[in-house]
Amino acid sequence: MNRDVFIFSRGRLKRKDNTLYFVDEQGLSKPLPVEQTENIHLFGQCDFNSSLLHLLTKHNVVLHIYNYYGYYDGTYYPRNSHVSGHTIVQQSAHVIDLSKRMVIAKAFVEGAVHHMQRNLRKYGEQVESYLQTLNAYTPLIYEANNIPELMGIEGKCRKIYYDSFERLFKSDFIWEYRSKRPPHDPANALISFGNSLMYTTVISEIFKTVLHPGVSYLHEPSSKRFSLSLDLSEIFKPLIVDSTILHVVNNRVITEKHFDMHDGWTYLNDEGRKRFIAAFDKKLKTTIKHRKLKRNVSYRYLIRLEAYKLIKHIIGDEKYKPFKAWW
Repeated sequence: MNRDVFIFSRGRLKRKDNTLYFVDEQGLSKPLPVEQTENIHLFGQCDFNSSLLHLLTKHNVVLHIYNYYGYYDGTYYPRNSHVSGHTIVQQSAHVIDLSKRMVIAKAFVEGAVHHMQRNLRKYGEQVESYLQTLNAYTPLIYEANNIPELMGIEGKCRKIYYDSFERLFKSDFIWEYRSKRPPHDPANALISFGNSLMYTTVISEIFKTVLHPGVSYLHEPSSKRFSLSLDLSEIFKPLIVDSTILHVVNNRVITEKHFDMHDGWTYLNDEGRKRFIAAFDKKLKTTIKHRKLKRNVSYRYLIRLEAYKLIKHIIGDEKYKPFKAWW
């Protein structure tokens, strides 16, 4: 399996003799095995030119770029060889027809809430009231008549779920409420950073399929973002991101010293990002025995399988059912 490369330092990515190198500010050059690389994540300020992009295209490497606070800015995609006009037409048709769109959108929310409930059940009586409230809201998913109504239900479910975090954190982390732009405390900074990593991970997996990343169902299709990645991320954020957050916080892998503040933003410093990414990457590489495939697959591959299931649904092969962890 090819790996992800994360670059935090300032420097330059360059191509030399069909090899990829990272040169830091001190001029030290480090080769990167481009043939074994799947994604490159740039967190530090880094220069590169079109020669590098040609090399990444040749080896089908995706380049993700993050801003000063560590949040996603954009992606360089190599030329996509996975193209199917029929699939894109059908993908779009399932957006235009509201009844077809609602089936898929409800499935995304169903999968997301299932994993929220799963996380809460692990903590027993201390979050029982939150779990019961979340359970009471779940049937409303299937009664929604349009996307705004469904998004409202999803938002209420997620608020109940996030409110339970005050009982889930065992360290000195304090949970007040969810704030996104900007995150006002370390807990929110972790959620925002983790969700950003989840978004880019899903983008990379969609890229390996014939799906168009801008044609989505729960979130409005947009010309300014890969909205299908937002859709699929909903299912996996509680399963992968939130479980990683609870692990690094409750085991004191990340503490208050791993955060900085700037212009009202609370964000992970370089050491904090490295620690979280290490835990997140380990989670993605964790394998489980797939019940249908009868073999071990990684959490990352589960995301791609979800994209494949969506393709089967929109071309009429098999009804889409959201992934629900059973272990």
